Amino acid sequence: MTDYGHELTFGTFITPQNENPQVPVQLAQLTEAAGLDLATFQDHPYQPAFLDTWTLLTWVAAATERISVSGNVLNLALRPPAVLARSAASLDRLSAGRFTLGLGAGAFWEAIEAMGGRRLTPGQGVQALAEGIEIIRGIWDTADPTALTVDGTYHRVAGVKRGPAPAHDIPIWLGALKPRMLRLTGRVADGWAVTLQYVGDDGLVEGNATIDEAATRAGRHPAEIRRVLNIGGAFTPQGRGFLQGPPNQWVEQLAPYALERGIGTFILIGDDPRAIQTFGQEVAPALRELVAAERASAGTAPVARRRGSAALAARRAGIAYDDVPAALVARAVEPGDREYPSVRSGYLRAGRPGLVLRPRSAEEVAEALAYARKQEVPMAVRSGGHGISGRSTNDGGIVVDLGALDRIELLDERTGLVRLGVGARWGQVAEQLVPHGLAISSGDYGGVGVGGLATTGGIGFMGRLHGLTIDHVRAAEVVLADGRIVRADAEHHPDLFWAVRGAGANVGAVTALELAADRVGDIVHSVMLLDASDTAGVLARWGQVVETSPRELTSFIILSPNRGAPSVVARVMTVYASDDTDAAVAALQRLADIAPVLDHEARLTPYSGVVFPTQPHHASGGLGPITRSGLFTHLTPEVSGGLARLVTEGVSYFLQLRAVGGAVNDVPAGDTAYPHRHQNFSAVAFGGGVRRAALDVPWDDWVYPHAEGLYLSFETDPRPERLRDAFPEPTLSRLRQVKRVYDPDAVFNTNFPVPPATD
Repeated sequence: MTDYGHELTFGTFITPQNENPQVPVQLAQLTEAAGLDLATFQDHPYQPAFLDTWTLLTWVAAATERISVSGNVLNLALRPPAVLARSAASLDRLSAGRFTLGLGAGAFWEAIEAMGGRRLTPGQGVQALAEGIEIIRGIWDTADPTALTVDGTYHRVAGVKRGPAPAHDIPIWLGALKPRMLRLTGRVADGWAVTLQYVGDDGLVEGNATIDEAATRAGRHPAEIRRVLNIGGAFTPQGRGFLQGPPNQWVEQLAPYALERGIGTFILIGDDPRAIQTFGQEVAPALRELVAAERASAGTAPVARRRGSAALAARRAGIAYDDVPAALVARAVEPGDREYPSVRSGYLRAGRPGLVLRPRSAEEVAEALAYARKQEVPMAVRSGGHGISGRSTNDGGIVVDLGALDRIELLDERTGLVRLGVGARWGQVAEQLVPHGLAISSGDYGGVGVGGLATTGGIGFMGRLHGLTIDHVRAAEVVLADGRIVRADAEHHPDLFWAVRGAGANVGAVTALELAADRVGDIVHSVMLLDASDTAGVLARWGQVVETSPRELTSFIILSPNRGAPSVVARVMTVYASDDTDAAVAALQRLADIAPVLDHEARLTPYSGVVFPTQPHHASGGLGPITRSGLFTHLTPEVSGGLARLVTEGVSYFLQLRAVGGAVNDVPAGDTAYPHRHQNFSAVAFGGGVRRAALDVPWDDWVYPHAEGLYLSFETDPRPERLRDAFPEPTLSRLRQVKRVYDPDAVFNTNFPVPPATD
């Protein structure tokens, strides 16, 4: 008996006939309406009676909302793997993760040769398929920054760029019958697709055994390969044989295939609408219920708890992997899992956590925290992973990744109240709010997660007119260290609500936020490139223009060495938060006068055109940058001179200043845990190398004496005094009191931790 513990899924195998091209589309829509999970189509591009399967898959994905689509199976002999990889990733992204890649080495070779394909022996077909899979997965592996080169015998790529990444980890199912192809399936595939009438019961058992042996030899667990069975039959009032009878007979006859022969997916062959409906509405739910009951009685382990020898060897000490809560285990990622490279790191820093948990609700976050507290390793909580300090990952610990909590909901269009899951990205938020004439000033990059920015500060492109992001927070859903889920607002847990706005990472795991968006129409976005040879002078003049400009103008300036002439260039990114182009031109002209202009572009755009959705980036290695942060009331000659030296003397390769005055300063210093309400500028300097002193010593000598605090999101210096710079008194003492109430054991202790008060 073999039961791999896969959750059962069901689908259809539809003929891609072209006589009436809408029929296969309608059958796929019926598949969805009947409650099935998957619509599949055979792929014979040399058959003029058929539609092109890839085109049909794309059309069907657009015409449905829930089901996945797949070839059953796609003919790799006529589909170049690099092109197929990009097509598959594109369709997966467009369909929000609803594509499965079924592959075959090819059949009907005379027809394939007639269309330009190359005849392969069985052994050559296995090698060609293996090379194709290597290329396909290599294209999808955007966590690897290097170009992809595969010098195969049948498929080659040389220095091809990777990407796009699929929306989810696309399973690759192989259609296989012969031993060599079955062994390949066990080594590298995610599924085995086979038709029962071709293989028979004995062949199914033998095929499973061959796949299992190959998987085990490769260090995999046999359960990593889903078994997909194409079946045919008829629904009749009286039973006449195998799958020739009423739905309850089908359930009884198919149950042993799930419980004893390892089948996880059943695909119904045929184009009969009534059969599809019966299969989805009567057979599938009854078979799921029967199999679930049998597994519960037998204590069958779900597939998510099964790991092969290679994955087990990659586990880290101090983590009880077998104790991961049942609600979290299906989405847990370990170092030996294929998804691991895409979740282990943050934006700028590589990590090597021992376990990544990905809860989908506040309740699951509470379970994750309770589990993590029992382990002997550090814990990090991550929303978007964009933090410069890299504290959203670790080495050997547990990461609670809140990326799945990404719902964006407009609660009240009149007041602009929105509810945001902390895993949502600000580019997605901007995109969804623009049609309603709303926006929230939120940093300068659409890939940043909501949670980190909206609990620390949020210095954005419209800050001088609309304030910090935290100034728009009206309530927070917080999972406390003891597992309680609370609402924090002006009336409920007001002290916690105060702390969340500026020090949220220290007092709990924030899972959702309610914010008041502003009425924002089109805005003017300007990017200037200036000759900054007079580096200190450019900074001083930029600061003076910003301070004396209308609040609609918020400007950021980046200084970096330039190998050509001039020696330093400044990139000035400015938003004039109004569609008054005359006023914007007048304000921008003042900026253009501070230095010779090398280039300038300006455009009228919605806010989503400035902070736009972007694909998450993950660091692949290295130590990451060292950064130092400072806040300043004015860019005096001493401040401008010290900052300029960092660039001109090669200490910093990237220096950015952001305007933080105007509306930011309207909020009293004690209203939030972000107390810096009189400064007008925030600066961050990036340095490289393994020696911290390469940036720390010059910063401490040239800049720090003039600074008036710092912004934690831009700081990597772990020295205790930095905490006092971020939270000067009386803010720090108040935070320590809040910490004592809500996190007395300092569970949240990895992101510039505030010690709980002891008196």
